[in-house]
Amino acid sequence: MTETLCPPAARTPADYKSATKPVWCPGCGDFTVLASLTRALAALQLPPHEVAVVSGIGCSSRIPAYTACYGFHGVHGRALAAATGLKVARPDLTVVVTGGDGDGYSIGGNHFLHACRRNVDLTYIVMDNHVYGMTKGQASPTTEPDWDSKLSPGGTGVRSFHPLVIALASGATFIARGYSGDPGGTADIIAQAIRHPGFAFVEILSPCVTFRPEQRNWKQQVRPASVDRTDDAARAARRIMTDDGFNIGVLYCAERTQYPLRRERVGGAVAALESEFVL
Repeated sequence: MTETLCPPAARTPADYKSATKPVWCPGCGDFTVLASLTRALAALQLPPHEVAVVSGIGCSSRIPAYTACYGFHGVHGRALAAATGLKVARPDLTVVVTGGDGDGYSIGGNHFLHACRRNVDLTYIVMDNHVYGMTKGQASPTTEPDWDSKLSPGGTGVRSFHPLVIALASGATFIARGYSGDPGGTADIIAQAIRHPGFAFVEILSPCVTFRPEQRNWKQQVRPASVDRTDDAARAARRIMTDDGFNIGVLYCAERTQYPLRRERVGGAVAALESEFVL
């Protein structure tokens, strides 16, 4: 009697979701960002145990708890530092970092610069809503200088941080922008970012309807970028510097040597290793 072996069923987005229910505010864009992430993982058919999702602090940083992958919820602003160490130690893992504009660009700004510069093979997804949502509506680095609120009457008067420009100048090799209201398109961008060999940065416009209800209008403002992606940094700089923040798609994609550089490891006995330190 011949035994018929059935091929394993293809993984679906549900296979990447945990039993923990999100606690975001109704209407938060992060719900669909989570859906886009699980869609992207399903499209790539990555085994959940071979994926690690790392985050810091904030509304969007809750995402590791909502996936069935390995997760690490770190301290404020340090997600990229933890993810870099993990990827260097375990290059076999697919490492995805999730966070927000406050966590990533304020206290985590220094790590952002150097993660771009090192070009470690990981994907950084930042849900940008131009406000600190979890801590009740303070202005974030990407908040418009004239945004009037109870905590910043008349606005901060401080120029907004431009993450895509900073990422390009710092050495990121994949730069894209998505919109939470387009889960299918955003999933495709995330999948491309994960496949990219090197540091991939994806900014996702994710409205905070609680503290920035006017962001509901983003649905009418976002549009596909009118130009194709480029691997020319100078051309990308001109495009991004003149961008109004609502062009969606992959804007820059290039190749550069990844960190760590692949050097032949010294193997063998302890004595052989000790000999390298003899003065």
